[in-house]
Amino acid sequence: MDNFKAPEPTDSKLHFLDYWRIIRIRKTVIIAVFLLVVITTTVVTYMLPETFMSSTRIKVEKDASDVGLIGQITASGPPDPFFLQTEFEVIQSKTNLYRVINDLDLNRRWSKEYLSQGTLKSPETFEILRDKIDVRQYRNTTLIEVRVYSRNKAEAAEIANKIAQVYRDGRINEREDMSKRGISQIRETIETQKRRVDELQASLDLLKETNNITDLMMDAYSQGTLEADLVRRTDTLKTGTQSQLARVESTLESLKKMTPERLRNALPTISPGESLLMDLLQREAVAKQEYQVKLETLSKDHPDVIVVTNMIRLLNSQITDRVNAILDGLQTQVASYRTELEQLEAKVRQFKEEDQRRARDYQPYFLAKRKLENEKTMLDLLSRKLAAETFDSNVGRTSLVTVIDPAEEGLKPVKPNIPLNIAFGVLVGLVVGIGLAFFIEYLDTSVKTIDDVERSLQAPVLGVIPQNVGSLLDEGPESPHAEAYRVLRTNILFTRKDETFNTITIVSGGAGEGKSTTLFNLAVIFAQNGSRVLVVDSDLRRPSMHRFFKVSNSLGLTNYLLGQNKLEEVIQSTTALKTLDFLPSGKLPSSSMGILSSAQMKELIAEVKRRYDYVFFDSPPIMGVSDAVVLASEVDISLQVIQYRKYPQAMTMRAKQMVSKVGGYLVGIVLNNINMSQDENYYYYSGYYYDYYQSREKDEASTDEAEPKKNGSGDPSRIDLKKKY
Repeated sequence: MDNFKAPEPTDSKLHFLDYWRIIRIRKTVIIAVFLLVVITTTVVTYMLPETFMSSTRIKVEKDASDVGLIGQITASGPPDPFFLQTEFEVIQSKTNLYRVINDLDLNRRWSKEYLSQGTLKSPETFEILRDKIDVRQYRNTTLIEVRVYSRNKAEAAEIANKIAQVYRDGRINEREDMSKRGISQIRETIETQKRRVDELQASLDLLKETNNITDLMMDAYSQGTLEADLVRRTDTLKTGTQSQLARVESTLESLKKMTPERLRNALPTISPGESLLMDLLQREAVAKQEYQVKLETLSKDHPDVIVVTNMIRLLNSQITDRVNAILDGLQTQVASYRTELEQLEAKVRQFKEEDQRRARDYQPYFLAKRKLENEKTMLDLLSRKLAAETFDSNVGRTSLVTVIDPAEEGLKPVKPNIPLNIAFGVLVGLVVGIGLAFFIEYLDTSVKTIDDVERSLQAPVLGVIPQNVGSLLDEGPESPHAEAYRVLRTNILFTRKDETFNTITIVSGGAGEGKSTTLFNLAVIFAQNGSRVLVVDSDLRRPSMHRFFKVSNSLGLTNYLLGQNKLEEVIQSTTALKTLDFLPSGKLPSSSMGILSSAQMKELIAEVKRRYDYVFFDSPPIMGVSDAVVLASEVDISLQVIQYRKYPQAMTMRAKQMVSKVGGYLVGIVLNNINMSQDENYYYYSGYYYDYYQSREKDEASTDEAEPKKNGSGDPSRIDLKKKY
């Protein structure tokens, strides 16, 4: 049974140091790919033929003449990107490039370079030429730059200039052809228009003769007919009469509603020019005043009073007659206005009927005349257009395309760009190398870190063994590697469930994981600590432990299990370490392959367990041979050795499961063959010991140098002391 709990799950997020670890571990792959790509890029770059570039810049404008037309507004503003893009395609079109091919005879000139025999056809030459040119806009201007690439510098300049010339001539010729076609069409339209004008003029003359119309009448009629003028003036008089009639009727109605006394007083205000009525009213007022004065001194029967009374009566009668006369006058005025209004309305109707009659008689003439005027206007516009287009065509359009910078031969090749290609190769080499390193790391499912072990195997790591570890018997107890095994020994002692558990075996999933070396050095560490230790080489398939002890393998475990020798006869003592004994494997007969699962083997384990403090059993790989499973089930403690980056994790998990299934007590995992210089994850597990022992050796060396030396007199007891600073 396992003696450990599953560790807490660790955070699986990658840190920058994890990426850096992969780069350091896979640096060989990265450097190899990097060098391969850089060297290949450099070689290919120097092998590529040199290519020269010549460019010409041309100024392109929209359709416009060299001299502006009268009244024409010249457009201004930024260049139209759609126009420039269109011109890019025109320059690279078949129409343009086929002319270049024919003018420069490129079919024949390039046949030797691109064909072993025969002559290139124009479509083939067009594709080749299209790949050699590059058309682009020059820095947000209306300038178009045409670049031509060729191995021959003179040919590149020649082709660039020819492309600009063909494009310029083609555009100017196209515009001239368009102008000529337009002028011809306008002239035909003018001739047709003239015939129509002549026909309309003849028809108009016939109408004048038929209707007896003179130019004088038409001039007067164009300024307005007499009937229409009479209608307007009569209508004005009618309106005035209606206004006066309404005013007089309103006044008369108001006066009729008044009392005689009010009427007498109101009439002078309504008719300010009525002086007679005003005089009568004043005389009446004077008479009434005189009557009042006389009554104060005289009686009513007095002759003077009677005279005044008669005078008042006479004036009153005259005033009444005058008021009635005024009212009768107003009544007569109303009747007069009404009669006048009726006469004016009759005249308006008469004049309107006469005007309508004349309009009906002259309407065909005026329609024909209006149509003739329209056609004459159209003829005039066409004549002006013809004059403008003729002038525009004669002026010329050389400004449509202007060659600003003619192409010249290149001074140095532009391809291959050696610095750029090599820099690109360096960049690609780094990217591909690092990418391949990470891809290989992704495909590598072996154990890489302690976290991998604890996450996949759910088992603790008890020890981390560095690379290049040899026999600790040869290296001595002060070896820097010994401390890694001391850490492993301490972890084993603290991890076992019972202090009586002293038989130990170390298993591995596959061959070559350092299982035997780990077992031997661990046994040496236990023995150096003063414990009596026995190492049993129970790997009967490929025994190797006798090489560590440098003894013979002819007599050993198999001889004891088969009853040929006693235990004391097969156990050998080592001279280098008195507390360490060794039991070799011996020769294994082919008929006794299952000897480790025998009762004798169990008795042997019980016996050596009693005699020794710790017993270590070497075993074959657990995945291929059943002996390791048998040993794991019979001993007290099992360790599993996993070689760093050697076998897939699935294999190590299977090995661990096999130990658990047979009831073995697996206390933990030992990571072996760790490269401390490449992987910082393991530095603190073992790198500290190197630094510690190296500093200690330096201290000891400096102490030896500081020991007392013999003086010139040969007395070793004298010590030269240096002053302390």
